[in-house]
This record gives sequence, C-alpha cells and structure tokens, in this order.
Amino acid sequence: MTTQIKECIQNTLNPMGVMVIIEAQHLCMQMRGVQKQHSITTTSDFTGVFEQAKTREEFMNLINRK
Repeated sequence: MTTQIKECIQNTLNPMGVMVIIEAQHLCMQMRGVQKQHSITTTSDFTGVFEQAKTREEFMNLINRK
C-alpha cells in the first residue's frame, strides 16, 4: 500500500520527490496469534530528492517534532 500511494502521487503530480510513511495498527497481531494489543507497523517508501540521505533526514526531523 505504501508503494502504491507513492507511485500514485509520483505519477499524478510528477514532483521532485515523494516520501510516504505509514504507521498503522496491525489487527492480526492484536486480535489473534500473539495478541500484542499495542502492536504498530511502520512502512516507508521514497523517490526522487528523498533518495539523498540529507533530504530524507531533514524530512524525518520535521515530521517527528511534537
């Protein structure tokens, strides 16, 4: 899903770069099997200018401010 969102934004808007980060609760982990109630899954994908570590790090610092 993360890659599909990135590709849709890239193909539709054609920006210099796209970075998508998804943080979600994994219901399979919460409701059956190991039953970890606060289990969170994080995925990311990026393209363009975000392939440069410095740009990616700057973006991550901006979204991690609380």
